[in-house]
Amino acid sequence: MSEVPRRAPTGNALFRPRITSAITEAVLEELAAHGYARLAMEAVARRAGVGKSALYRRWPSKQDMVIAVLSEFSVPLADVPEGVSLREDLQSVLQALHDWLTDPHVATILPDLTAEAVRNPTLAEAIRTTIGEPRRALGTAILRRAVERGELPTDLDLELALDLLAAPVYWRLSVRHAQLEPDYFDRLVEHLLRALDARPAPQSQAHHNSVA
Repeated sequence: MSEVPRRAPTGNALFRPRITSAITEAVLEELAAHGYARLAMEAVARRAGVGKSALYRRWPSKQDMVIAVLSEFSVPLADVPEGVSLREDLQSVLQALHDWLTDPHVATILPDLTAEAVRNPTLAEAIRTTIGEPRRALGTAILRRAVERGELPTDLDLELALDLLAAPVYWRLSVRHAQLEPDYFDRLVEHLLRALDARPAPQSQAHHNSVA
């Protein structure tokens, strides 16, 4: 049975990715300019150059729109390539966290959204389940691989370890607004390795991972 060829997209179908991209950028810009509380669907539509119906076809509410856009933007940034050692993975994780926190949109949006979440439990839960948990799941996978390689103890407290990875960079950049010295990540990785009771992976396992 021959396969029916797919028709090339025509008309409005060609513009959907472009419209979605314009809306995503408009949401981020409106959030950065006005904050979550003052963000309006009408303003997003106007900035994106679309009608409000284009927004409501995608999301039923402002909260759904904001969470979807931030999740699509934020979660992939936590997905770092697998390294051959915990040290290498930690370097990648910290760099990815730095890149996320210093993104011009995130640097402006995150403090406002964090404050709004304190006042809005529904928003806080949506942020936790849609952005926080997927990002932490990616971090958990990195730590579990290190346990499997023998670099971390099998009784590692994963939740505490995840907090330990993220907290120093977040505190330095988002709370203190301090600059990072050129060797900051190297020094931080050394402290993290000691705090996590890390040890070198068995040579056979390290060699297997490097050639796999």
